[in-house]
Amino acid sequence: MTLQQLRYLIAISEHGSINAAAQSLYVSQSNLSTAIKELERELGITIFTRTNRGVTLTNDGTELLGYARQVIEQADMMEARYERGHARSMRLAVSTQHYYFSLQAFINVAEGCASEKYDFILRECATGQIIEDVRTFRSEIGILYLDGFNTRVLRKAFDDADVAFFPLFDAQVHVFVGEHHPLASRKSLKLADLEPFPRYSFEQGTTNSFYYSEEPYGYLRHDRNIQFSDRGTLTNLLTSFNGYTISTGVLSSEMHSGIVSIPLEVDETMQVGYIMHNERKPGDLLLRYIDELHKVIAENPTVQARS
Repeated sequence: MTLQQLRYLIAISEHGSINAAAQSLYVSQSNLSTAIKELERELGITIFTRTNRGVTLTNDGTELLGYARQVIEQADMMEARYERGHARSMRLAVSTQHYYFSLQAFINVAEGCASEKYDFILRECATGQIIEDVRTFRSEIGILYLDGFNTRVLRKAFDDADVAFFPLFDAQVHVFVGEHHPLASRKSLKLADLEPFPRYSFEQGTTNSFYYSEEPYGYLRHDRNIQFSDRGTLTNLLTSFNGYTISTGVLSSEMHSGIVSIPLEVDETMQVGYIMHNERKPGDLLLRYIDELHKVIAENPTVQARS
């Protein structure tokens, strides 16, 4: 087993394709395939399942990937320590539901990074993909929420993925509408008030379960629904049409102009937090990101931060 083989393993798992990994590494696809086959032969396991759509990690491959990331991280640190005149390359990969505070914390870390070499990745993605990214060590951390409806199902998913949940803050459920929406002047809203208007929600891909929804009360039947995959589309919908979405009440910088956050009169509370793999030992950069999350959250008056 060589460090190069482990680097190939990590690249293929991140890209989900041997061809894409080969292009990013500027090596031939055959070299990568040979390296992985030799590693499989040496260890006596199957690392990837190959399909027409790419490759996916087997259970053995996922376990190996966790060890590989730790070995490579330590090797990179050692090389940087004894390589004079060269800055250490820093890596941070975050998978998150579509939250402003997770992006702002990410930006703060990037701006404060003194290293000349870094590799930062922010993935705003569906709930199921967040859990999978952390399970397979594709991301160091995943950010999502729990409530009374989804807790049992998601905590079971966390246990299956060998990840732990760490609360960041509790938030009263809010409704986002455009400033010209018929409900925009209301001090608070009831669920019944929302029935005449289109509901906006983030699309969850193949894991299309009410329990994986990014919006509370997504399981309630609604006659008009619009799904999308990015915050930019949500902002345009809210400012251009008379629909609504349900969230934490924390408005992003681009949403402060033209969008109103109104408390929803319900007993439900959103507990937003992050997940990390139980086998991961957080490095300095990840700890810095978690610290920035707490700082950004503490600046928002609509949430109750967790220590």
